[in-house]
Amino acid sequence: MAHAFKNCPNVMVTGASRGLGLQIVKSLATGGFSPGKIIATAQNPEGAKELQKLAAEHQIIHIVKLDVISQASIDRAASEVEQLVQEEGLNCLINNAGINIIADFETVTAEKMLENFHTNSVAPLMITKAMFPLLKRAATKGTGMGIHRAAVINMSSLLGSVELYWGDRANTFKWYPYRTSKSALNMVTRCLAVDLKADGILCMALHPGWVRTDMGGPEAPLSTEESISSVLSVIGGLTETDHGSFLHYTGEQLPW
Repeated sequence: MAHAFKNCPNVMVTGASRGLGLQIVKSLATGGFSPGKIIATAQNPEGAKELQKLAAEHQIIHIVKLDVISQASIDRAASEVEQLVQEEGLNCLINNAGINIIADFETVTAEKMLENFHTNSVAPLMITKAMFPLLKRAATKGTGMGIHRAAVINMSSLLGSVELYWGDRANTFKWYPYRTSKSALNMVTRCLAVDLKADGILCMALHPGWVRTDMGGPEAPLSTEESISSVLSVIGGLTETDHGSFLHYTGEQLPW
């Protein structure tokens, strides 16, 4: 289903300088199913050497500077994205940028909670709000729901599932900041799904798996290529039945 991106004029990926974000850009640019434009955002584009190299090799990649916790930066990025997409609008926004501040009950502080919350929960909402006029513009040019029209994909985590963190799983990854920030992102996703439905903009949360990245660590079972191959297949196959959902990278429903 990743081939559906061929029918997607514009895709924006946040946090594209490394890890999953970089792999999304790479896979979209080189997989034989490229969208019209890939807008890749990075907090420090000058330091994003791999992303710069990819952009030099593929003219469809456009790098935009974006500090996700700065409203001024979000507003500037929205203006840049509008210049790039113009009347087509923005078809697919992948809110991928995120951080993991590890803190258990002993080490957690209010500052750690708020820092993780700002990047993982508040920023995707503010970015979606800033891009809303462009998503709405794209959504006027089609029927049904999906990336051919307009979609917001929030990269969440199974670790944000309240229901799953119980019983046998209750002694794993005791990360207060990260877990709660992803739970909050899931609620943000549901709220967006309610508010943007009338405009035909699909909104959903997606768990990319436990991946060998700087954040995931070396013990993770999945490579970035394996994860993103499945992730893009799921995103490409989304329809109105997936609106407001929380999906595993395999496409299965996850409990909230």
